[in-house]
Parts: sequence; structure tokens; C-alpha cells
Amino acid sequence: MRIAIDGMGGDNAPVAVIDGAIQALKEYNNIELYITGPKEIINSELDKYTYPKDKVTVIDAKEVILPSEHPVMALRRKKDSSIVKSLNLVKDGTCDGIISAGSTGAFLAGCTLIIGRINGIERPALAPIMPGRHGNFMIVDVGANVDCKPAFLVQFAKMGKIYYQKIFNVKNPSIGLINIGEEEEKGNELTKATYQLLKEENSLNFKGNIEPRDIPTGDTNILVSDGFVGNTALKMYEGSASSILGIMKDEVLRSSIISKLGVVLLKPVLKNIMRKFDYKEVGGAPFLGVDGICIKAHGSSDAKAFKNAIKQTKIFYENDVLKHIKNEFSIEN
Repeated sequence: MRIAIDGMGGDNAPVAVIDGAIQALKEYNNIELYITGPKEIINSELDKYTYPKDKVTVIDAKEVILPSEHPVMALRRKKDSSIVKSLNLVKDGTCDGIISAGSTGAFLAGCTLIIGRINGIERPALAPIMPGRHGNFMIVDVGANVDCKPAFLVQFAKMGKIYYQKIFNVKNPSIGLINIGEEEEKGNELTKATYQLLKEENSLNFKGNIEPRDIPTGDTNILVSDGFVGNTALKMYEGSASSILGIMKDEVLRSSIISKLGVVLLKPVLKNIMRKFDYKEVGGAPFLGVDGICIKAHGSSDAKAFKNAIKQTKIFYENDVLKHIKNEFSIEN
């Protein structure tokens, strides 16, 4: 497959982007990379590595869209930006997918305005995979749509189901609605109306409302919400994980010699816990509902995160997730 990479997107671009891209070329088969950015800068980074030259194409792009810029206005003004050039590679069929760690607003707006939505999808949604105590789970949406209608959330659930099925080989993933209580009548007008629609949808394995305290268990595979609630849950979860790990480190530093010896014995377990909560292991979040494979990488992604974002894009492609989503919504229409 051919993957477009925003070479100037993210806090650590282009160094981490190029490093991760080269790692991916060495580790994964059947991929070609199209890296966008100022040609002299990108080539200067590439010159540091030995890699198959026929697998990398550099697309010159002189401009960069910053997170502080208004997304739609920046897309219109900066047609020669690395992110716009990458998006156009997917739009014109040159590439099968795109990865960017740049401005989230510009990326999401560009995916919708330049690549376009799948027919039948009213609102695309951002859907990261999160680590849970009993397994990975997905939250959809986590910020692409702050204001939603109940019908949007039903579509999120259907797209999330297809993605989760294909990526994790789970035949009938469970689906829950993030809410302030388990009871059917709890919540605001949006969640109460959405509950009824999900309950009536026979194709979905709907488990009802899921309270925020139950999100980290991972007992429910797919959690549906509007982007405001989903983004709040995501950031609270990330912050809590970081704080807990930080508290553990602080306690180790203050502990006695005997306690520190105990920590040494537990080191493999602690390392595994830290790995589970490391966003670099996943690589990025898919933007479901657009007519292309679009992966949003974390803004602070390092080389490992970019390599894994490429892996995630490859898995998306090899499992025909895009085709299955299109088929689902073409049947409905």
C-alpha cells in the first residue's frame, strides 16, 4: 500500500517522522511512503539513513499549518502546506491512506473537506483505541463533533463496530453509551434519545449506559459519545494514568531499601503496565467515516509512535475496513 505522511506535522517533526518511517520500511512489507514537506529539509533527514530509495517519494511542500491557526482558513490559505499536499495524495488516489501528527483541527477539517465523507455518513468521528484492565476498548467520538444528534451517535456505533471487528477479530463487539448513570432514563436529551435508537438497532450488541467509572475496565468494547464528552473522558483517562504512574515513581524514590528491592522484583510487571498506557504502542486514532484511511497521530509522537501509526494504517488497509464501512452504509441507503 501507499501511505502519505505529513512530514512536518507534530512537535518532533521532521526528525521523529523520518526516523519512524525508516523503521517501518525495515519492519513491514509491501508499503511505499510519500513524505510531504520542504524537499531540502526532508531529504536532509533521509540522508542520515540507509533505506530502499524506491520505497520513498518526497513531495515538496513549502508551508506548515500551525495548531494555533484557524483550521478551515489555514487549509484555504496554505495550499502548499505539508498536510494539504498529503490529503490531496489520498484524494487523487495516489495514496491509500494518510498519517499526520499536525494540527488536529486542520487534519479533521481537511479529511472532510478535501478527501470527503463516505456516502451515507453524516459526521465522521475520531476513534482511538484505549487500554483497559480486561482488554482494549474504543471511544467514538473524542472531539471531531462537539455537538451531535442521536442519529450521529448511532452511526458512530456502527462504524466503530466494523473497525473493532476487523482489527481485533471480534465477531460481535459490545457497545455502550457513555452516560451519568446506568438507568435507561438517565442523562440529557441527547443520551436518552440515543439510548432508544441503539436499543432498537438489532445489528448492534448494545449493553446500555456505561458510567465513566466503568470505562477503564475495558469490559465494553466500544463506547459511544458526542465529541465533547468523549474528549473529556479521553483526556481525564490519559491524565489519570500519567498521575498514577507518577505517584508510583515518587513512592519508590521515598521508600526504604527493602521496599526498593521489592520494586526490583516487580519491575517486569511495572514495565508491562507502563507499556499498556503508552500511546506510542497504538500510534494514532482513525478518523472513521471519511473516504480514505486517515490516522491522526499524537502531537508529541516520537519515532516509535510514527512507526506504529504506519502499522495501524497497514492493518486498516489489509482488513478492508474502508470497504466494509462503505458497504454497511450503502445497504442502508
